[in-house]
Amino acid sequence: MKIKDILQQNKVTISFEVFPPKKADGLETVQKATEQIAALKPDFMSVTYGAGGSTNKMTLEIASNLQQKHGVTVLPHFTCVASSKSYVREMVAQIKALGIENIMALRGDIPQDGVVGTDYKYASDLIRDIKEQSDLCIGGACYPEGHIECKHKEDDIIHLKEKVDAGCDFLTTQMFFDNNILYNFLYRIREKGITVPVLAGIMPITNARQLERSVALSGTHVPQRFRAIVDKFGDNPPAMKQAGIVYAAGQIIDLIANGITHIHVYSMNKPEVASGILSNLSSVLR
Repeated sequence: MKIKDILQQNKVTISFEVFPPKKADGLETVQKATEQIAALKPDFMSVTYGAGGSTNKMTLEIASNLQQKHGVTVLPHFTCVASSKSYVREMVAQIKALGIENIMALRGDIPQDGVVGTDYKYASDLIRDIKEQSDLCIGGACYPEGHIECKHKEDDIIHLKEKVDAGCDFLTTQMFFDNNILYNFLYRIREKGITVPVLAGIMPITNARQLERSVALSGTHVPQRFRAIVDKFGDNPPAMKQAGIVYAAGQIIDLIANGITHIHVYSMNKPEVASGILSNLSSVLR
């Protein structure tokens, strides 16, 4: 099923992101975890893609397994920064051959060796190319606090509009910990004519080091009330996990109460975290 059709249904949607292992010998463990998350019956699941396509085979293997064996609509990620047009055609053909109808089209991080392809400079280039050669439903990324490489938020929104105009069917936000950031972002992009569905990306922080990594990579603002939680419970793993799940669930409840109907949870391949969030939403989602 195409995700754009799921998002048009008059209901709250909850989806989960999972990621492939860095090495093939970890595939069995990851597949087990993703299948446990699939058993929670999310509206769809996305599967990430390693830098420079380093995990592309396992990305599609995990996605295909979830769709074929568990009936879950899937969204494999694809990055273009180190890709050629011929390679994109090959990957699109593989995705379609597997019966998958969706793709998350991203620029991707610059590889550590600095080697990038010449066919694609921006995600909008990739989106336009996929749209011209297929009828896949295309998702894209957006950054409520601005892309870390973009100095001005207004310029970032201009680039986002270019993605949508190129054929992006929906957007998923980077993680945020203060819902007001999302509300302000939505107001600004709607003013600029960006009307596609936006999925709110929620990252449950279940240990203090995870927060440090997330902030270092994305520059995400952490409100004082959440820093206080990490300061209080960061040295107590069970308490921090519970507090992180409850905080994320609280964010989601506030989002739903304010009319945000599409939530995408970065599960970090942790079935107990995904389950914990849904348990905290059991009555809210009825």
